[in-house]
Amino acid sequence: VEATQLTGAEDVVWDLSALYSSVEDPKIDSDMAEIHSLADAFQQTYRGKVATLDSEELRQAIEELVEISDRRVRISGYAALVYSTDTANPKNGALLQKVNEFGARLGQKLVFFSLEWNQADDAHVEALLKDPVLADFQYYLETQRLNKPYVMSEAEEQVAIRKGVTGRSAWTRFFTQLTSAMRYEMDGESLTQTQVLSKLHDPSREIRQKAAASVTAGLKSRAMELTYIFNVLANDKAINDEMRGYPSWISSRNISNRAPDTVVDALVEAVTSRYELVARHYKLKRVLLGLDELTDYDRYAPLPVNDSDKLYTWDSARDIVLNAFGAFHPQMADVAREFFDNNWIHAAQMPHKRGGAYASPMTPSVNPFVFVNFDGKARDVATLAHELGHGIHMRLSGQESNFFALYTPLTTAEMASVFGEMLVFSDLMDKETDDEARLAMLLSKIEDTFATVYRQTAMNRFEHGMHTARREEGELTTERLNQIWTETQRDMFGDSVTLSEDYGMWWSYVPHFLSTPGYVYAYAFGELLVLALYNTYLEQGEDFAPKYIELLGAGDSDYPDKLLSKVGVDLNDPAFWHKGLDAIEKLIDQEEQLARSVYPDKFLS
Repeated sequence: VEATQLTGAEDVVWDLSALYSSVEDPKIDSDMAEIHSLADAFQQTYRGKVATLDSEELRQAIEELVEISDRRVRISGYAALVYSTDTANPKNGALLQKVNEFGARLGQKLVFFSLEWNQADDAHVEALLKDPVLADFQYYLETQRLNKPYVMSEAEEQVAIRKGVTGRSAWTRFFTQLTSAMRYEMDGESLTQTQVLSKLHDPSREIRQKAAASVTAGLKSRAMELTYIFNVLANDKAINDEMRGYPSWISSRNISNRAPDTVVDALVEAVTSRYELVARHYKLKRVLLGLDELTDYDRYAPLPVNDSDKLYTWDSARDIVLNAFGAFHPQMADVAREFFDNNWIHAAQMPHKRGGAYASPMTPSVNPFVFVNFDGKARDVATLAHELGHGIHMRLSGQESNFFALYTPLTTAEMASVFGEMLVFSDLMDKETDDEARLAMLLSKIEDTFATVYRQTAMNRFEHGMHTARREEGELTTERLNQIWTETQRDMFGDSVTLSEDYGMWWSYVPHFLSTPGYVYAYAFGELLVLALYNTYLEQGEDFAPKYIELLGAGDSDYPDKLLSKVGVDLNDPAFWHKGLDAIEKLIDQEEQLARSVYPDKFLS
């Protein structure tokens, strides 16, 4: 960040002392040894008996498993957090690898428990799940058996766990280190990925064009490595899916998300059937920018209005978010304030810090943490609201529910983050009196919504194309991957945006495709869900807020459709998704009307 653009976030780093004092803290090794001892004792007590335990014995076993898991997550969470702030530090990388190997050995010792539970007699299981003694863990125990058709023998599961350390996790780490270390040359400067991508939002078309060219050149310079990583991990997934008998590449993700195939198919079908909304927006944007043609590097261009490039300080971002959350429900602001007051956020930009943003749930025994790269732009304020939405969800889930309920499926996890963004946007819109500024804000919000609903669904279509092609055609060339990416992106934009040949390479920096295959549709799921929830909030007013807070506190304590039915949402209705898409269409209607009102001269022809 240049000296003239200081935001106050330069010194905002998290305090991880509640976990460990440093990567060299001797307590890490002693804790690992103690956890292994607990796992050995657990194995000795319960191996070969899980399927015949009574309810009291099973509860005792789960409580012991929770203690082991809680302590393991504290170690693995610490290693991942530290690593993400400096991926080039050898000590951070060494600890991450050590922890991954520790986790694999521990997993080998404990995998018998879920396997034996899956082998238990159905009638015995049904009786146990009705026993009030196991009420706290009923949903956890029930959902463990969703994978029953897809588990392997214990020996095979142990090999898979052990080999995963040098398989998927190793390749994903290599991708993270590679992309974090990459530098993009532009106007004599050497920029990180976060810095160069931020220039795609610059008011100057020349700067945007140079930034896009720089991104492409950087990705092309590593095309061999990136293409190979994608191929290896796509094939790794294909082998894993085949060994387990999953019917399709997305099946394991849907089960993990507690989202039936029919629900996911209905979501994707609904979004792709209304791609014309994307074209409507970008055709309007081309007129507003006065361009003959809108290209891929113009997608995020701000309107040339006052304050479009306004710099937000860290303190102002904090106040904006806390005020918006507090206006909805005081508890939301109170929980969010803890993150600022207790240094649970890492916002400073650093040379080898990984790009993007995330929130990490940790365990009920320690607070969650939020990770952002704050640059002072309006979208950084939205990102902060997004990640704090996650953080609040995690904090409340950890306090209200048990250990397992803390780790919500990706689908309902994105609900809380997107709702946080929506509150901030609505609050800022209500306070803005200038129509030109309101139009700029509305345009930005629509594009954020597109990024979450349409872009992520198009990315899901890329993943579908990539995994299908890898399984049918063998190893894919860079050009073949570029082709799949470009086709699935063109489907979304139609004739509203001209995609250059260079843009074909832009699949290669998206980490979700590798670390969490199938993840991306969860964003669309969360956004459309939030648009429906937000309309309910507008209808019900203050009565809705406590129900929403209760929903967050429930975490992953029941199936998403059951939890959401309590706030009036029917996920099993295929038409449900169109309610959210209707809300997007209303935003575009509003945008078009406001544009004609603010800039009548642009619409004379």
